[in-house]
Amino acid sequence: MGRAFVYVILGGGVAAGYAAHEFVKRGVEHGELCIISEEPVAPYERPALSKGYLLPEDPARLPAFHCCVGTNEERLTPKWYKEHGIELVLGTRVKSADVRRKTLLTATGETITYKILLVATGARALKLEEFGVKGSDAESVCYLRDLADANRLVNVMQSSSGGNAVVIGGGYIGMECAASLVINKINVTMVFPEAHCMARLFTPKIASYYEEYYQAKGVKFVKGTVLTSFDFDSNQKITAVNLRDGTRLPADMVIVGIGIRPNTSLFEGQLTLEKGGIKVNGRMQSSNSSVYAVGDVATFPVKISSETRRLEHVDSARKSARHAVAAIMEPEKTTDFDYLPFFYSRVFALSWQFYGDSTGDVIHFGDFLGNSFGAYWVNNGHVVGSFLEGGTKVEYEAIAKITRLKPEIEDLTDLETQGLGFALTLSHKSEPAEAVVVSSGTGSTIVVEKPLYAWHATAGVILAASIAAFAYWYGRRRRRW
Repeated sequence: MGRAFVYVILGGGVAAGYAAHEFVKRGVEHGELCIISEEPVAPYERPALSKGYLLPEDPARLPAFHCCVGTNEERLTPKWYKEHGIELVLGTRVKSADVRRKTLLTATGETITYKILLVATGARALKLEEFGVKGSDAESVCYLRDLADANRLVNVMQSSSGGNAVVIGGGYIGMECAASLVINKINVTMVFPEAHCMARLFTPKIASYYEEYYQAKGVKFVKGTVLTSFDFDSNQKITAVNLRDGTRLPADMVIVGIGIRPNTSLFEGQLTLEKGGIKVNGRMQSSNSSVYAVGDVATFPVKISSETRRLEHVDSARKSARHAVAAIMEPEKTTDFDYLPFFYSRVFALSWQFYGDSTGDVIHFGDFLGNSFGAYWVNNGHVVGSFLEGGTKVEYEAIAKITRLKPEIEDLTDLETQGLGFALTLSHKSEPAEAVVVSSGTGSTIVVEKPLYAWHATAGVILAASIAAFAYWYGRRRRRW
């Protein structure tokens, strides 16, 4: 028993939905495309699970957050896939893949063949057992990676109202879940081994702002240690967590957010792997020309940093999926993926965005006692990263543009003085440019890139005038002939 398709998307997360949308935009025929997913529902916007899904009032529920509502485009419900002739093979696990024969074998014994495979298998949540801690199967221990996890977490939260929750991990999942727990009137303690929250991105100064904000909401922090064991009552219900530093915290529920691991096991020994993911080129194409990989599972060249990286964020999943489909459907028109790393989060009344790389010297700016502040990262004399909390749409667009522009900086003190104004002033200068030295009025200088708009306009006028003059002369001469 088997089926054959021209294109198969393996995985049913965010990337799969955006890839399907792009396939349709580019003219995929009915019956050519199939999506295979272990989840029983059509692809959806996974960020909703740690945000709107956990709210006590008017929570987000499907079908409201099916792809592609995350970018304000049409919502791809199961009906949409049917109308466009896309086969959804849901609730189905693929147990083996043979990239040489271009076949996938499902757990039910069905063989599915393809001409082109798009791997969008994403990643799985790391379990406590992988760090030597038993108890993940306890009723009140929760992870958050898919819809089933979210439903379980909601049930546990509802039964723990007014109780104590311990959040293990200080990254995205930890911070966003902690905020949701507070809104659900649950006492929260966060535990993580780093010196501050969001250690992979936040500077100590930025982290301090968010930690103080959370503390004002009642959240407690225990840093520099990890979970070692649980205490249970006679009914095997968790009553407390024990930490390596000897601390014992009462707990009615535990949320674990200690990282993820890409789902690459089907392709080990068949495709080139790097940095935990499937290595692809700028067209998202793997070491096997018929296999592409996108999202969390793909390790791809990031032009702006001249590095090969694997990025764990929804924006990368969306854009890499669309780029891969473009490369598959119209290879002659598709250049290499030129992605600007982007991360964001929204918790309580806070909202921040980050672009680029968090390497080099950090220049903070803005009002850290208020609700709008940010930072630039300057490496080898150029802005390579930008962060902003509490910005407007125009301000977020500005920091994105100047991060891609990578302006040269000669005076870090002056950059700090200008702050967000620096990005706003230069944000329109994203065309190929020539260097120009700008006086700051403080006696120091900043070297920026001066766009060539004026030169382009002048050259265009001259060219147009020349063509018009030639046409007039040529027309008069023809009439004379």
